[in-house]
Amino acid sequence: MILTDKEILEEIAKGTILIQPYDRSKLGTNSYDVHLGKYLATYKNRVLDARKHNEIAIFEIPKDGFCLQPNTLYLGVTEEYTETHAHVPFLEGKSSVGRLGIDIHATAGKGDVGFCNTWTLEISVSQPVIVYAGMPIGQLIYFKVNGDIENYYNRKTNAKYNKRTDLPVESMMWKNVF
Repeated sequence: MILTDKEILEEIAKGTILIQPYDRSKLGTNSYDVHLGKYLATYKNRVLDARKHNEIAIFEIPKDGFCLQPNTLYLGVTEEYTETHAHVPFLEGKSSVGRLGIDIHATAGKGDVGFCNTWTLEISVSQPVIVYAGMPIGQLIYFKVNGDIENYYNRKTNAKYNKRTDLPVESMMWKNVF
């Protein structure tokens, strides 16, 4: 079941959900709006290798915006740092963003209980579109968990995305053994 606005507020008061910065006006009926941070990144190489560390080039979005191009994967980051200690967070795009032809994640819309960080966005566009730091980019929804949790994400020794950052983070697939 998805948390309602009142339940999200209760969980924030209990400390099981943390959103920084937090703005009450960004709380919807059953979601919280998050914003595009000031950094984007692209991969340095056009051909990526799942077994190798693919390096990224990080850049700041200019004040007058940045034009995203089709056929390029951009890694963005949310302005908001979040912690979720008792629920499963999902990040979904806002309909206004989708109507501009912007996808904010390819596959990684779900967080784990215990996820504590900013969210790296996997941004692609269907046509050129100018984006701005601070623009609404997505919404977090929280699902109730049924049952006890044995292995919180922020306590896993092998978690690849636990280091707190305000920058987009490249794929760490290369750390897997396959």
